[in-house]
Amino acid sequence: VQLVESGGGLVQPGGSLRLSCEASGLTFGYYDMSWFRQAPGKERELVAVITSGGNTNYADSVRGRFTISRDNIKNTVYLQMNSLKPEDTAVYYCNAKYFRHYWGQGTQVTVSS
Repeated sequence: VQLVESGGGLVQPGGSLRLSCEASGLTFGYYDMSWFRQAPGKERELVAVITSGGNTNYADSVRGRFTISRDNIKNTVYLQMNSLKPEDTAVYYCNAKYFRHYWGQGTQVTVSS
């Protein structure tokens, strides 16, 4: 199983980024897919989740600004991040869950002027 994130980078406050996570080696449609993030000195936290059935949920800190979606044909989950704030700076990790968890290697998002 491999999860490969992309789309991170440096963006100014108020800007947008779109993260992608392409999965391989698993039956993608069975898995609940999530985005987590970890800032320096802090614990990893759940940002957003989309279930195998397409239901979504978000951390309070990102609700209304971030949107998670999935393409079961492309085996890819996305995180559209708008109105970014400096406190969104973190390494963002993709997670796949179906009886067990799989993690990507992470992609850095830095929000700074």
